[in-house]
Amino acid sequence: MADNTSRKMARIAYDALMDKKAQDVRVINIENVSSIADYFLIASGTNRTQVMTLADNVDEMLGRAGYEKKQVEGYASGNWILLDYGDIIVHIFDRENRLFYDLEKIWRDGKLISPEELGTEGE
Repeated sequence: MADNTSRKMARIAYDALMDKKAQDVRVINIENVSSIADYFLIASGTNRTQVMTLADNVDEMLGRAGYEKKQVEGYASGNWILLDYGDIIVHIFDRENRLFYDLEKIWRDGKLISPEELGTEGE
């Protein structure tokens, strides 16, 4: 099972996405499917500005908690931003690109996790 650190990181990222009104947020536990991370978070924004705002808020909240991103991709285009924190990877899409890339289908062998299963940020 994913360790407490990755679960806490996923919870913080989830809350940061919800705080800025992300749409259709999914948390997928991929630890038994891939060694690249424990969790994928996938979310949608309604436009380029919101996609970038979502990414900024995730980065700010995880940064405040002491977690540094290892890599960011796609920020300039704002249609698919990937934030890699090692244990978690956050994908933020505009609607069109989310439908096109369909990561939920690609990673369907992972386990969809409810926000409640992540616990609360303080746990």
